[in-house]
Amino acid sequence: MNENKKIRLTINNKPIEVEKGTTILQAAKKIDIDIPTLCYHSLLEPYAACRVCVVERKMGDKVDLVTSCNTEVREGIEVLTDSEDAVSARKVNVQLLMAQAPNAEPVKEIAEKMGIEKTPFEIKDPTEKCILCGLCVRACEQVVGANAISFNDRGSDRKILPPFGEESEACIGCGACAFFCPTEAITLEDIHGRIVVHEEMDLGPNSAIRVPIRQAVPMVPFVDEEACIHFKTGGCQLCEKVCEKEAVNHEMEDQEMEIEVGSIIVASGFKPFDPKRIPSLGYGRFENVITGLEFEKLNSASGPTNGEILMANGEKPKSVGLIHCVGSRDENYNPYCSRVCCMYLLKFAHLLKEKTDATIYEFYIDIRSFGKGYEEFYHRLLEEGVKFIRGNVSEITDMAITEKEEGKLIARVEDTLIGTIRRIPLDMVILGTGLEPGLDQSDIARVFNISMSQDGFFLERHPKLAPVSTASDGVFLAGTSQGPKDIPDTVAQAGAAASEALSLADKGKFELEPVTAEIDRELCSGCQICVNLCPFTAISYNEEEGISEINDALCKGCGTCVSACPSGASQQRHFRDNQILAEIEGIFIE
Repeated sequence: MNENKKIRLTINNKPIEVEKGTTILQAAKKIDIDIPTLCYHSLLEPYAACRVCVVERKMGDKVDLVTSCNTEVREGIEVLTDSEDAVSARKVNVQLLMAQAPNAEPVKEIAEKMGIEKTPFEIKDPTEKCILCGLCVRACEQVVGANAISFNDRGSDRKILPPFGEESEACIGCGACAFFCPTEAITLEDIHGRIVVHEEMDLGPNSAIRVPIRQAVPMVPFVDEEACIHFKTGGCQLCEKVCEKEAVNHEMEDQEMEIEVGSIIVASGFKPFDPKRIPSLGYGRFENVITGLEFEKLNSASGPTNGEILMANGEKPKSVGLIHCVGSRDENYNPYCSRVCCMYLLKFAHLLKEKTDATIYEFYIDIRSFGKGYEEFYHRLLEEGVKFIRGNVSEITDMAITEKEEGKLIARVEDTLIGTIRRIPLDMVILGTGLEPGLDQSDIARVFNISMSQDGFFLERHPKLAPVSTASDGVFLAGTSQGPKDIPDTVAQAGAAASEALSLADKGKFELEPVTAEIDRELCSGCQICVNLCPFTAISYNEEEGISEINDALCKGCGTCVSACPSGASQQRHFRDNQILAEIEGIFIE
């Protein structure tokens, strides 16, 4: 028998052919016939709990009512979705659901479409939203594999609760129950009652499978093992089931690959300064003290508030303080300027003026608006009424002294322009955190033999003549790996680094340094002192011959091995001992 044989049937007198195993509900959708349902989800096995999807089925002389979500099609059947018996049965089921969950909006919508104004059955709880469809239970059991919720009691007392009605340790907080719930009877809420949890925001979508950033190259999603349900319980894997290209494989492991290349561009980026290192600013203690990145997410139209600027309690702020140079230009943390903080905080002030009626304060040391059009933007904010206070904020506190300060965050700041200490009451504080070297900067420097400056960023060969080159030939720098910079400068430097790499590849040749070290094979004793001292890993030990050898392509002629060689076997080309002695003798010849 052919398993792929098409099944022919009619729905509301419309002929259709579908694959074997298709349900009546799925077949109806193919020809745009809408059958109402509340408990059906394409990712879960249909259970027909709500029975709203009931239809009339005719097979030969037999006519019966069946639930369309879990009844498979058969050859030659006739289906009517709007027959008198089907509509009558559907109305009774909807009325029962209205009594069970009178506050469920989807039930109200279906009842309104069917012309049902009220239910004849007894309503026990007017606030109830749960229709007892069981989608949440099956999602937790079949998809997640946590078994953290289940049906409790029987009959009219039946409810969906954690085991024994108590908070379950099996719950991993994945939110699958809330995702599948059709009536929003289950929602994810903050345990502290906060509407917006600022410190838990990030710059990417809050899902386990996502593209790292919008500008990612290649634009390919990845699975976050820490957030993925499968790696917590061994269940789910819905992404594998719905991916038509079969591109998701949870069994894949990280691979280490060796690739031969002619040049390398190091673009290791930066990490933002952690404001918790400055406890006096209150980050992590006060829920409305947030970082610039968290505000960026809050302001995004795809963020948790759809772009509205809200405090943790869900209200709009009436006064906002923006603190510059958090972690930058500070001898206790980083003495250098991070370059980007001033301008992104000025941008935030402009956005706050557009989206709120709040009074905006900018606390600054100096405004460094150095780029094209930046100074004009600064003057525009002055005209918009942003209040600039020159001085470092020493403390953010909630200890009120006056009635005006009650319930506010208080910024204590020395206003250097008027020479006094001020206390500014604020609803929200945004910290302009600076840039720091990336987490693995030291490891990268060791692998590629790149020098690092005192601040921890990579050091270029020359700040003016070779700003993207390093002491290691063929290794170039781009972006904030070399130092703090904004997007235009990063893009420009990246282009320069790419050009250098392409130029190197286009030449097909490489010019070696004329001044390099060499080892006299007859004098070398094989002590390997030079091998350990070479900063460019240009020296290796030949075990067969028992001597050290120098790779001319890696040697930079620093002379470390020459000065350390106890047998005098290592010499510097053009600076050998006899050459230097000859130069000295020449000085004294009349």
